[in-house]
Amino acid sequence: MNWQDIKVSADKTHFLFNEQPLFGSVFIEVLKFHSPGLAPVKDESGSYHINSIGNQLYDERFTRTFGYYCSRATVVKADNWFHLTDKGLKAYDQSYNWTGNYQENLCSVRGNDNKYFHIDLDGKRIYTGSFIYCGDFKDGNACAKADDGLYRHIDTKGSFLNNKAFLDLGVFHKNFATALDKYGWHHIDISGNEIYQQRYLAVEPFYNGFALVTQLDGKKIIIDEQGHKVISV
Repeated sequence: MNWQDIKVSADKTHFLFNEQPLFGSVFIEVLKFHSPGLAPVKDESGSYHINSIGNQLYDERFTRTFGYYCSRATVVKADNWFHLTDKGLKAYDQSYNWTGNYQENLCSVRGNDNKYFHIDLDGKRIYTGSFIYCGDFKDGNACAKADDGLYRHIDTKGSFLNNKAFLDLGVFHKNFATALDKYGWHHIDISGNEIYQQRYLAVEPFYNGFALVTQLDGKKIIIDEQGHKVISV
């Protein structure tokens, strides 16, 4: 049985294989299996992880458990957040006010001062600075809200990718990112420059050369990478 073929039931209380209940167990809550074949579950004893044959990975119980990413899973013990390895061991000594999921072997965390920064797989900070907020890395870049209240893109050294700042910002996807300035949402290139002059109420990332956007009048259209309207939606 391949763990990738194990599904979560509609009520999120048990697992299914070939549409049949698996492991003979019903839980309070389950989340889906992630590589390397481990899933978070919760029963009367607490939250923990099981493997693809239904056995618990470890004896300890937590307040909450989440899925594995990059062989690390966020767990919560009382008010302390940290990560476990795929052997069920604590990945590093420290704990945080919140931890995210690892992406590209890096993870956003919130420290005891409620500032955000990124750590590596061993729990070490990858740069010295902190931010009001920072998100996941994608293709070596992440969005961060600096102390001036504006969003910028950062690299894995915590340095700003360019000198452009925005009211809100999305990660780069296929060479473009969504950005909000005082006039509205639009798309920018890797240098932080607008790729067209129009502004919108909302924009989605480009999907194979086209993006769904909401005009200032509330109407939705599809635009190309030059900002030209293609069709109304």
